[in-house]
Amino acid sequence: MKILAWTVLAVIILIIIGLVYYLLVGAVLFRYAFSRKNLSARVFRKDTEKRLKDYKIDLCWWDKVKFEKISTKSFDGLNLVGHFFDAGTDKTAVILHGFGGSYHEMQPYCKFFHDKNFNVLAVDNRAHGESEGRCIGFGWLDRFDVLAWVKFLEDRNPDTKILLFGLSMGASAVLSACGERLPKNVVACIADCAFANADRQIGHVMRKHKMVFKFFRRHLYSYTKRLHGLDILQADTQRQVKNSKIPILYIHGKEDSFVPIENSKILYNATPSNLRDSFFVDDATHAMAYSVAGVIYEKKISDFLKSRTNF
Repeated sequence: MKILAWTVLAVIILIIIGLVYYLLVGAVLFRYAFSRKNLSARVFRKDTEKRLKDYKIDLCWWDKVKFEKISTKSFDGLNLVGHFFDAGTDKTAVILHGFGGSYHEMQPYCKFFHDKNFNVLAVDNRAHGESEGRCIGFGWLDRFDVLAWVKFLEDRNPDTKILLFGLSMGASAVLSACGERLPKNVVACIADCAFANADRQIGHVMRKHKMVFKFFRRHLYSYTKRLHGLDILQADTQRQVKNSKIPILYIHGKEDSFVPIENSKILYNATPSNLRDSFFVDDATHAMAYSVAGVIYEKKISDFLKSRTNF
């Protein structure tokens, strides 16, 4: 009996140790990779701020326009915050930022569409800015948030026609939304420097720590799925765009090392041939295609909208 009791006790202790290990290591990995306050996002944000300064991008436009702060609920009960600029028209551009950013850094794109007489909805993605959430959606959970914003705009004005625009992770979010059942109000999508698959993108970013990351990756993914509902192994934008029913313009900088241009080429090839266009920019690094190409970037978007929609 004593042997049996000691065996049971040993098994219980091992289970407890295993559970503590799973939760503790998972929490550390999650904080690094997917948490709102993760280290990677802070590093990326500093890099973004440096590039904004290098390219002399002035964000003071926000101080010159009047916008309405609005909110909607996500499918999992989070309060999502957006900033709406009403141009009094029946066309609206929904603008999504990238990993570690906020609506504020999307100023050049918002101004461009505002000047083209679009209403503009610039959102804070879940776990970013003023939107709630502990877990960054990595473009996958965000696809449902895009649908929530679309419904919000439909309820506000049933006649509005909607353009989806995303940068980096935001681009993967709007593309992933294209694989869902979108209402007829959504007429086109523009994706600037999107990644094609979340797992492959994470692996690419972590390539300098390949052995360590490879050992812990499944642990991180399991923890994140169980505790936060994000299944990275299912986050496949390439699969989503195969089902798109709206035209998509892919934009990418040829010198992008953070999200290599091969991602947009993969996505382009996966999209129905009658619904795809591309614009690849020489000498542009990650998320810098607009800064480098300038008026050519604007003309490409204008030509795409003119040929593909009734905007």
